[in-house]
Amino acid sequence: MISSIIFIILALAGFTFFTLNMLKIRSNILLGQKLDRTDNKAERWKTMILVAFGQKKMFKRWFPAVMHLFIYTAFIITQIELIEIFTDGITGGHRLFRGSLGGFYTFIISLIEILSVLAFIATIVFLSRRNLIRLPRLNMREMAGWPRKDANLILIMELTLICCIFMMNGADEVLFNRDMSHAATTFTGDNTFGFAVSQFIGPAFFGNMSNETLMIIERIGWWGHIMMVFVFLNYLPYSKHLHILLAFPNVYYSNLEPMGKFANNQAVKKEVQLMMDPDADPYAAPAPDENATPQRFGAKDVEDLSWKNLMDAYSCTECGRCTDNCPANQTGKLLSPRAIMMATRDRLDEKGNNIRKHGKDYDDGKSLHSYISEEELWACTTCNACVETCPVDISPMNIIMQMRQYLVMEESKIPNELAGMNTNIENNGAPWQFSPEDRIKWAEEE
Repeated sequence: MISSIIFIILALAGFTFFTLNMLKIRSNILLGQKLDRTDNKAERWKTMILVAFGQKKMFKRWFPAVMHLFIYTAFIITQIELIEIFTDGITGGHRLFRGSLGGFYTFIISLIEILSVLAFIATIVFLSRRNLIRLPRLNMREMAGWPRKDANLILIMELTLICCIFMMNGADEVLFNRDMSHAATTFTGDNTFGFAVSQFIGPAFFGNMSNETLMIIERIGWWGHIMMVFVFLNYLPYSKHLHILLAFPNVYYSNLEPMGKFANNQAVKKEVQLMMDPDADPYAAPAPDENATPQRFGAKDVEDLSWKNLMDAYSCTECGRCTDNCPANQTGKLLSPRAIMMATRDRLDEKGNNIRKHGKDYDDGKSLHSYISEEELWACTTCNACVETCPVDISPMNIIMQMRQYLVMEESKIPNELAGMNTNIENNGAPWQFSPEDRIKWAEEE
């Protein structure tokens, strides 16, 4: 009875804090500009099933993809066991589903155990790649400090979670062999759970222990497992591992247009069309509305980006595939698309906290440009390699282009090389510094 009350209190506290933190994330995302991504639902579902659920892009590199698949499937399937743990925790029972499900119960728990072993191996591999092999893309400048600790911490949590599963099942297996488990027997002579892994490692690790010690170990495993679930759940909103939840909606609402297609700025397009139309009467244009809010161009801060850009920031896994494939980064430029997404998320968290503390009109004197330098922005070649390779369809390039637009159209900041090119286009109709009359003279040269 007491354990059930403690469990219910912990569960309520865990889900309450998680819900409150997720509501903060939601309010931060909604700071972004409106963007309609409700079209073409069939194509969106197909994309989500292939890219998010099917991990399609991950398999461009088979080894990390297989390792990630072990952890991913273990995470999905283990949720089934949580149903029983919650039921046991609330009712004070023990393996309540075993009696009613019989052989199917043994199959499910065995599957969870096999996947847990594979996830354990994959977690060790991932820890080694980060800390022993020190894979370059996992140890770039933006990964120093908290991002590296975050990645290691979540892997250690996974190892702890898996160890608790086998402590629980292994000790319980030995107790069941001795007819000391609280689990109900399903038929006469039933002296083993028959789970794929714990029926062997249970007697091997715990076979020489007393019943009292086994009961303590089984309880430590059970409570340790559920406590790690609550800790993991409430750690997600502070971690890059929030992608576990946001990857699915983020891919669903991803851009379905061809990657090279840019959205026209309608105000600029209208002005250009007016200038290029020889029959246009500039005096026929309606007088500007003096009460209208001046239009802003590009993105100065996070609220100038779309809500999808902001969801991208929270969905970033920090895997570094974008930066690894960025031609600018490969040639030694400062630009890292992963750092762009991390900076956007950091600024969004800061902005959201400021609004909650001081109100929506509070100005801390910073902007997104305080986090991302002009050198990084102008290093982008707009090749879309980062977008193509991202496993959850994030577009760092879209944020870069909006920030560039702000620099050019609001701040009149543009590199000298581009300023010269723009002047040539305006005066000569081409990016070169020759007048149209002189353009064909090369053909007259002997």
